[in-house]
Amino acid sequence: MNDAAHRSHGAAQADDTRMIMLIRHAEKPLHPSGSPHGVDPDGRHDPHSLTVTGWIRAGALVELFAPSHGGAAAELRRPDTIYASAHAGGHSKRSMQTVGPLAARLGLEVVKRYGAGDEAHLTKEISTRPGATLIAWHHEALHWFSQHLGEVHPSPPGHWPADRFDLVWTFTPDGHRWRFAQVPQLLLPGDLPYPIAAHPTLAQT
Repeated sequence: MNDAAHRSHGAAQADDTRMIMLIRHAEKPLHPSGSPHGVDPDGRHDPHSLTVTGWIRAGALVELFAPSHGGAAAELRRPDTIYASAHAGGHSKRSMQTVGPLAARLGLEVVKRYGAGDEAHLTKEISTRPGATLIAWHHEALHWFSQHLGEVHPSPPGHWPADRFDLVWTFTPDGHRWRFAQVPQLLLPGDLPYPIAAHPTLAQT
């Protein structure tokens, strides 16, 4: 690569504003008929909505990604675009509920034209979108986004544990590949300070 091409390549990387941030929707009912219950925005029992703790996390995420004063928390960005898993027939409302307060703070409309099974199409769309993109999704499918991105380093975990609601996965351009990181939210009591292990069979220390 000659000097001019090298400078052009460096400038292109410097101007690359892309960041992809993935979160799991906030806390849900553990059992369809047990406590804690899901509640809708009017406080009525709804097994397809967040629990009270989930609604508290949704509110806390506003200050994590778009604080009243200053920028987002370290290693994160204020989202320019927000996606949530689509719901149909009254089911799977939780992703939208999780990012609704944040979208309201930022004056953004949540994009919800993709649902479970559409991870490849959504990844293709967001991989070239400039700016910071936040996605709220179901934990069973979050690992598919990294697999559809191409080369990612270090390798993300192959699953998202059912008991973790307290992390942000980030992907930023790094030359011809993506750089992966896990950011603990540390928003609510009980949030853990460590990431998901890359090898789920290894115990956390």
